[in-house]
Amino acid sequence: MNKQAPYIMVVDDEQDIRQLVSEILEDEGYDVAMAENATEAKALKNQRQPNLILLDIWMPDSDGITLLREWVSEDDALCPVIMMSGHASVESAVEATRLGAYDFLEKPLSLAKLLLIVERALETSSLQRENAGLKQQLMIGVDPVGKSAVVERTKDKLKRLAQHDARVLFVGEAGVGKEMFARYLHNNSSRRDGSFVDVSVGSISPENSAVEFFGREDNGRVYRGLLEQAHRGTLFLGEIGGMDPETQTRLLSALESSSFLRVGGSQAVRVDVRVVASTRMSLEEEVNSGRFRQDLYYLLNVVTLEIPPLREHSEDVPSLLNFYVDHFVTQEKLPFRRFSMAAQNYLRNYSWPGNVRELRNLVQRLMILGAGDDIELDEVKTALGSIAEQPKLGLNVPEFFNLPLKEARDHFEKSYLEYHFEKTGGSVAKLASAIGMERTHLYRKLHSLKIKL
Repeated sequence: MNKQAPYIMVVDDEQDIRQLVSEILEDEGYDVAMAENATEAKALKNQRQPNLILLDIWMPDSDGITLLREWVSEDDALCPVIMMSGHASVESAVEATRLGAYDFLEKPLSLAKLLLIVERALETSSLQRENAGLKQQLMIGVDPVGKSAVVERTKDKLKRLAQHDARVLFVGEAGVGKEMFARYLHNNSSRRDGSFVDVSVGSISPENSAVEFFGREDNGRVYRGLLEQAHRGTLFLGEIGGMDPETQTRLLSALESSSFLRVGGSQAVRVDVRVVASTRMSLEEEVNSGRFRQDLYYLLNVVTLEIPPLREHSEDVPSLLNFYVDHFVTQEKLPFRRFSMAAQNYLRNYSWPGNVRELRNLVQRLMILGAGDDIELDEVKTALGSIAEQPKLGLNVPEFFNLPLKEARDHFEKSYLEYHFEKTGGSVAKLASAIGMERTHLYRKLHSLKIKL
């Protein structure tokens, strides 16, 4: 995929200035769109997100400050905006800067200065996106952990696949790390500077799926759906087999045409997105039974990549234990504990039905509820035996007991649901039945607690 030229929107009611600025920017290799008033500008921005906006302060239908204020209030990730004016007051300049305008250009424009500021604004924006992406990678630990032949072979395949835009279907048991491998694919591709948008398909209720995927327009305000959020990046659809039939039809149409209508909208929105998906179930069986559309299956399954269960590369268990200990010490400020050699050897021979997710949860549980620098074999056996077999209450109470009630309840509910989710093999339907909770309420709860499905 060739890197696309930055898309710049020029908003000015004077045709000569609009034309001049646009021609100069196009000569520099930028992709440019023009609007002569606020109404046109809003419509253009809703159709396609710009990388930079040049915005005049004085326009016939609305002033640029008002338009900037509106965009800032409804778009957390607004691109850089450079204000332009020939007769602006100091107050206007101050207000524009306060609202977050990148810079302020006075007319008549110095074209050399214009090009310099445009270049700097785009560089700054690109660096901010890159830093945000790096922070996200550091928090999640993007590179799959392990030096086994299995993991190295999978990473090599992904590096080769990353050079192309083919859709990939990640297949594997619950908890093997399909999302982490999908992030690795994204970060080794030409889309690495774009967003990686991760969605657990099962956590989206059918009645909300159109808005979630395609966004909504309401009285001139725009909510951007998952496909737009992933524009020029990657959309990861986790556990695609749980998608309801209506959403399957909508998504198929959008992926075939690379365009869609927002709910309440009348103009087609075009996006450039690499879609990758994952499944723990056999999609061939789902297709044969009529529960999954065959044409969507073929569309998503250009390349199949199987992610092996942890028991097939158990030599990576010690590395994974160390990685998650460091992760929880760094990210959640939990006190450092180390696994004894006996505990590590025992865990290397454990079958790991919940795979890497079970290992991660085990490490977190032992670090929160245990005491002492070393995690010994007996403590590991107890923790694996049952989550109910926690240390007896006394001086050594769980850390979350010291939190306010709402936070403590969230901690308990998250651990409780993750435990039962593992026991039921990652099925939302079985989980709902096991804990006696209506499925719609369960979807909301899983979503609010950010539990990965």
